[in-house]
Amino acid sequence: MFVIRYMTAAVITIDPDADIVETKEKMEQHHVRHLPVVDDKNRLLGIVSDRDIRSALPSRLMKTQNEAQDYGELSGYHVKDIMSRNPTTVSPSDTIQDALLLIQKQKVGALPVIDADGLLKGIISVRDLLRGFVNVLGIEEPGTLLCIIASNEVGDIKKIVDTIAQENISVGSILVAQHWEEGKRAVYPYLLTIDTRSVKAKLAQIGFTLIDPMSWNLEQVPKDEDV
Repeated sequence: MFVIRYMTAAVITIDPDADIVETKEKMEQHHVRHLPVVDDKNRLLGIVSDRDIRSALPSRLMKTQNEAQDYGELSGYHVKDIMSRNPTTVSPSDTIQDALLLIQKQKVGALPVIDADGLLKGIISVRDLLRGFVNVLGIEEPGTLLCIIASNEVGDIKKIVDTIAQENISVGSILVAQHWEEGKRAVYPYLLTIDTRSVKAKLAQIGFTLIDPMSWNLEQVPKDEDV
């Protein structure tokens, strides 16, 4: 699950000397919310977002007779005046998990993808990451999500997988999450079938507890008192 597979390689970029109005029009024309700012050698200089543009343009709530004049004056301001310099980036060989954690930590909507020489190779956005995880989890195919409470003991996950396999059911993906009870974890297999009655019965028979997947949430996980 590498960034190079899910990034947008045909990146729409902007010159640092482009004016703000031109940049806004380019975003609207190409239906993008982020434009990497590059030099004539395609080296990354910064990134400009639609939020940066909105902050620079006159507010829609302050319509005046001088609005045309205001926009004319804005044409004298350039992308380099409002762009984010030294943005957080990823490399093509980073994983989409790395990219997701960085986006969450930095609270940004997209990350430029650069190589070791600082040359722009692509951009990966939240939408690209969602597409990647949908593909990885196999949830585009019809199926059923189970939630099984298991212990942390070695072998419990294997028992679950073996039981599912005995029913000749294919697995789209399996997620494992922390459970609020000490020594427990929540196992989420996504089964590529609608009829799960038999496998549920067998899992319960060998001692596993099954709950509604929607009844489990992170708010029930104990939080560190120091956080």
